[in-house]
Amino acid sequence: MKTKAKSNLEMRVAATVAGEDLACGDYVAVLTEMVEAPSFLWDCCGASLSPHELVRLKMIPADAGRPLKVVAVCLPFVYAKTHKKKMTTIDLRQVHLVRLDRKCAKVVWKTLQAGQRGSRR
Repeated sequence: MKTKAKSNLEMRVAATVAGEDLACGDYVAVLTEMVEAPSFLWDCCGASLSPHELVRLKMIPADAGRPLKVVAVCLPFVYAKTHKKKMTTIDLRQVHLVRLDRKCAKVVWKTLQAGQRGSRR
């Protein structure tokens, strides 16, 4: 027996976006995050780094892909709210953002809000 999964959403691709291209009301998500560690913690790699030099690591955060709604932009900072209506400040010097497809982001946003309401009961 063959089954088909139907979805109201088409396949979309999130596009990286520069801070100056963001607008209020855009849905964005954190793609990657830059973490800096002092080089003296990097002892085992054999590289000769100055002890005062920082090592930068690009990481994928645990909440990558979670939609955020842009409220204001004052570069390098982006102010956004989560589906829980909590404000968050994003420093574009530390993260790379992607702009989400509006239709897809709204569906996910509403689903997350419904899940939050359900967990309060």
